[in-house]
Amino acid sequence: MNILILGSGGREHALAWAIRQNPKCDRLFVAPGNAGMEPLARLADLDILCGPDVIGFCEENAIDLVVIGPEAPLAAGVADALRAAGILVFGPSRAAAMLEASKAFTKEVCDACGAPTAAWARFVAAEPARAYIREKGAPIVVKADGLAAGKGVTVAMTEAEAIAAIDDAFAGAFGAAGAEVVIEDFMEGEEASFFVLCDGVDCLPIGTAQDHKRVGDGDTGPNTGGMGAYSPAPVLTQAIQDQVMAEILRPTVAEMARRGTPFQGVLYAGLMIRDGRARLVEYNVRFGDPECQVLMMRLGAQALDLILACAQGRLGTMAVRWADDHALTVVLAAKGYPGRYEKGSAIGGLDALPEDSFRMVFHAGTARQDGRIVATGGRVLAATGRGATLAEAHARAYALVDGIDWPEGFCRRDIGWRAL
Repeated sequence: MNILILGSGGREHALAWAIRQNPKCDRLFVAPGNAGMEPLARLADLDILCGPDVIGFCEENAIDLVVIGPEAPLAAGVADALRAAGILVFGPSRAAAMLEASKAFTKEVCDACGAPTAAWARFVAAEPARAYIREKGAPIVVKADGLAAGKGVTVAMTEAEAIAAIDDAFAGAFGAAGAEVVIEDFMEGEEASFFVLCDGVDCLPIGTAQDHKRVGDGDTGPNTGGMGAYSPAPVLTQAIQDQVMAEILRPTVAEMARRGTPFQGVLYAGLMIRDGRARLVEYNVRFGDPECQVLMMRLGAQALDLILACAQGRLGTMAVRWADDHALTVVLAAKGYPGRYEKGSAIGGLDALPEDSFRMVFHAGTARQDGRIVATGGRVLAATGRGATLAEAHARAYALVDGIDWPEGFCRRDIGWRAL
């Protein structure tokens, strides 16, 4: 098969790494990709938000399957355009991608199918939102309704913090994503991520993970797109996974089909777990980043078989073969992230690091300039280890971190602390 992956981050590098191992993969393209993917795939200069451009590339290169990595092409309807052109695609339609593109839409779906989640309200103007916060008190959660690159959520521990988040959103801090806000009751508990593949009818669980959103050790500082993750997540016991499938995921997929917008792709449920039960925090309609890195490390070549079955509507015939193993990834970010940071600093030491099925450095924001690897983003690398125990995976990941020569970067030193 000839396969095209859309995206340029650590998630897409991990997908490329797993797919490349499968003998079904003949030629692999990534658009636009990054420097770390060069040994795995041919990089393509392509506007991944433009359906006709993607279709043209697929026709020119006899592409058999397109795997859409990030949320933006999904929200732009690229999967719809590919399906209309008869090209096999992994990723939901624009209508189904509303489960991530609009927080209010997800809440409406949850209300319709009875999925447990936090009480909520929607606002299109600042003053009614401020009044609601004063009435409800803190802690409380303020979310920009639309796609804000992981930065539109404020878990406010004081009323003042919540009102500041409202003011920021309506002042344009998140662009069009903040034109509406959703305010939710604060949920206590432990967060974890649950991933299922859906083909519109069937759902297949493919793994659990736990992310670390705060920028600093001990879960301190502002929220980020994710500073590290590990899989599996011990807090997601089999009993809780069964509850999530029965009360949240299957009802959601059934409700989407009832609406005439069946969900096909990966559905990533962010969950809050307390007293042995889970409630939905949010949905994402693509693999998480950096959760994808630990999932792909554990799935390996079978990832392509599962993705293909999902795209072809035959998930009901599939099963996931799990090794009894663990994976852990540590994100290296540019100093200043998630605020202002410098681009263009050189990264050394990467060529000397081992790369195999137990240790990989996935690139998230890199480019090759004058023969050197340079940082081009906020989150730049994901040092990932796999082992028979989480402690072993942790040791391998941090050994990779310690072998990277990048004074302009930083990482958390406590990834996995809850489980360890």
